[in-house]
Amino acid sequence: MEESSQESMQEKTGQAMQDQENIKQEQKDNQQQDEHTDDNGQTDENGTENQEESVETQLADAKEQLAQMQDRLLRQMAEFDNYRKRTIKEKAELVMNGSAGIVTDILPVIDDMERAIKNAAESTDYNALKEGIELIYNKLMHTLEQKGVKKICPKDEPFNVDFHEAIAMIPAPDEKSKGLVIDCAIDGYMLNDKVLRHAKVAVAQ
Repeated sequence: MEESSQESMQEKTGQAMQDQENIKQEQKDNQQQDEHTDDNGQTDENGTENQEESVETQLADAKEQLAQMQDRLLRQMAEFDNYRKRTIKEKAELVMNGSAGIVTDILPVIDDMERAIKNAAESTDYNALKEGIELIYNKLMHTLEQKGVKKICPKDEPFNVDFHEAIAMIPAPDEKSKGLVIDCAIDGYMLNDKVLRHAKVAVAQ
């Protein structure tokens, strides 16, 4: 009986020790699990912070690029405005001073004419005066021709409404003369291919 009682006590003592070991092991496992959980939480928190920092960096970069684009746009607009103003000014100067070249070339002809007028008051030689006027006229026409001016003098040519203006209709002396310019009252002029003034003519009909 005593041996049986001792064995029973030993079994209970062993069971109690085993229970204590199991409890300690469970506590250790729980502690490790809690530490693991804390590590995961810290990792998730760090990941969220990194994502936020990345978004803020991208936003800052986008704002900087936008500012640079706005600056370039403002510069281009200012350059275009300056170009527009400069072009308007150049056009206005061209309109105002476009005839400066031809006027400069005609000034010597004016000088000659003034000298001719002065000499005419002191001279009685009509032929010399006539020759002087003809020289001045030829000089003027040569200057104009160099600038692209051409005279329209269409006598005995077919009437052309593009270059002629009929101011009179005259009976044709014969059949061949019909439609021809019989007389040119006032010569016309062209500048290159542009008609400055139509020739005023009489046409045979």
